[in-house]
Amino acid sequence: MSALHDRWVIVAAGGLLGCVAIGGMFSLPVFLKPIALDTGWSVAGLSSAMTIGFLAMAVTSIGWGTLCDRVGPRPVVLIGSILLAASLALASLASSLLMFQLLFGLLVGGATAAIFAPVMATVTGWFDTHRSLAVSLVSAGMGVAPMTMSPLAAWLVSHWDWRTSMQCIAAVVAAIMIPVSLLVRRPPEVERDTAAAPQHGPGLPEMTRPTALRSPQFTILLATNFFCCATHSGPIIHTVSYAVSCGIPLMAAVTIYSVEGLAGLFGRIAFGLLGDRFGAKRILVLGLLAQAFGALAYVFAQDLAAFYAVAAVFGFIYAGTMPLYAAIARENFPQAMMGTVMGGIAMAGSLGMATGPLAGGLIYDSFASYTWLYVGSWLMGLGAVLIMTMFKPFARTRPQAPPMPARASA
Repeated sequence: MSALHDRWVIVAAGGLLGCVAIGGMFSLPVFLKPIALDTGWSVAGLSSAMTIGFLAMAVTSIGWGTLCDRVGPRPVVLIGSILLAASLALASLASSLLMFQLLFGLLVGGATAAIFAPVMATVTGWFDTHRSLAVSLVSAGMGVAPMTMSPLAAWLVSHWDWRTSMQCIAAVVAAIMIPVSLLVRRPPEVERDTAAAPQHGPGLPEMTRPTALRSPQFTILLATNFFCCATHSGPIIHTVSYAVSCGIPLMAAVTIYSVEGLAGLFGRIAFGLLGDRFGAKRILVLGLLAQAFGALAYVFAQDLAAFYAVAAVFGFIYAGTMPLYAAIARENFPQAMMGTVMGGIAMAGSLGMATGPLAGGLIYDSFASYTWLYVGSWLMGLGAVLIMTMFKPFARTRPQAPPMPARASA
């Protein structure tokens, strides 16, 4: 196969892996009420399993990313796929809240981390042009999860108990992700020259991995992604429960999640095209500002039509911003360390995502309302905007011109 064909196969495989992996982890919001009713475990306690999962993703992301730099993406995503399926199956057998929190949180979260950073880092190395679009398409695959895995989980739990339903999700994860992970491989130039590759790229200054990780550019990307993910974490995780608390039936509430995911699919592609045309940083800042007010808009949603409207706008915006971090990272850091860099960015994002499940559960348990969750998300979103405006790209190096031949004397 030609390299042009190969790179789009990598994009398709990455999108499918992300869809199933994210869908497996994000099946918990759909199972939240059925598990609580069946077991008597609190909503806050169950939501904290997602918080633990995001913390596990944060702790393991850099490790998976660095391992991807060393051994390549295929072994990493294959191990992650096997571990994710096994973790979901084990979590379905949990007999106590603590056991469920550990199995679903630590294992599922750690396994999901093996997919995101390695896949995104790999895709950036396959593209010199249309890079924002490529990573946006991979991210769009991840965004399809609410339209596929979430309705599947809702259908399963409406026919069987939550334990059987989660076991079915585990089987779907194994059947799809394990074979698809075999399609993922290094970019050609990295295959030819792995650990010995020079730590710089065209126009990039030479840098070591420690230098890159200590740079202000890396720190700002991490901080921005933390606040960005903290902005949409609560609204994503608690949208279904919020809608149910407003009197909307569960199956209808899940369709709100699907509308958000469908809008996000278009948002990722649109933001990717805009990032290629106008610059990833500029589009990211504008997207972060719009995301903050999109989160606040949920306060005013009470009926199904209003939820659909807010979900469409919010999903379009927050999903569109996410792939731009990978494009900005690749513009400023060499491919040989992209696994580590993306792992760090994913770590910060996971920490941000960890704030939403527990905070939303505690707020609802305390006030029987989600209003303060969305107000807090709005403030987090404004913080992300302020931080990203401070980002300054690395100064580009100019290639040295070859010496002029000496003129012969007359």
